[in-house]
Amino acid sequence: MNSPTVVPAIDRPVIVIGAGGHAKVLVAALRRLNAFVLGLTDCDPAKTGALVLDARVLGDDSVVATYEPGSIRLVNGIGAAGPSCTRRDVFERLAARGYCFASVVDPLALIAGALEIGSGVQILAGAVVQPGTVLGDDCIVNTRAAIDHDCVVGRHAHVAPGVTLSGGVQVGDGALVGVGAAVIQNIRIGAGAVVGAGAVVISDVAENLTVVGSPARAPG
Repeated sequence: MNSPTVVPAIDRPVIVIGAGGHAKVLVAALRRLNAFVLGLTDCDPAKTGALVLDARVLGDDSVVATYEPGSIRLVNGIGAAGPSCTRRDVFERLAARGYCFASVVDPLALIAGALEIGSGVQILAGAVVQPGTVLGDDCIVNTRAAIDHDCVVGRHAHVAPGVTLSGGVQVGDGALVGVGAAVIQNIRIGAGAVVGAGAVVISDVAENLTVVGSPARAPG
C-alpha cells in the first residue's frame, strides 16, 4: 500500500512575495493551514500598507532581507500575469540567498499517496492530484485542477484553474496550461509552452509554442 504523501509543515512565519490576486488565494490557503503570515511584499510602492484579506503589504522585496533566512518561510505569490519569467526569477533569486520557499497544499485539495513534491509547490482548493505524480519546484496546481496518475509537472509550470491532465502527461519547466484546458494521456508539453484556455490537447506541444482550440494547434 502506498504511504500518504507528507508535505512539510509550515514551521516558521511566512512572507508572501507579491500582493495580487494569486497572493490573495494563497493567504486564504495559509489561514486554513494555520500558518502565521507576517505580511506580503510588492514592487508597487502604492500597495505598501494595504491589506490583502487581513495580511498587510510590508513594502518591496527588500523587506525579506531584514529577516535571517532560517527565521522565515517564503511563499511565491506571483501568478501568471505579467512576464512569464517573473515568478521563476523571484524564486531563484531569493532561494540563492538561502531563503526557503514553503509548499502550500490547501486542506481543501485532495492529494494521493506516492507523490513527489518539490520546494515551493502550490496545490490549491479543490485540486485533485493522483498517485505517481511528480511536481517540480515552484509549480502551481491551481483551483479545481485535476492531475491524474503518473504525470510530471516541471519547475515553475502553472496548471491553471479547471485544467484536466490525463494519466502520464508531462508538462515542461515554465509551461502554462490555461484555464479549463484538457490534455489526453501520455502527451508531452514542452518547456515554456502555452496551452490556451479551453484547449483540447491531443498531440505533443513543442517547447515555447503556443497552441489554442480543439484540437489544439498553433494560431494561424
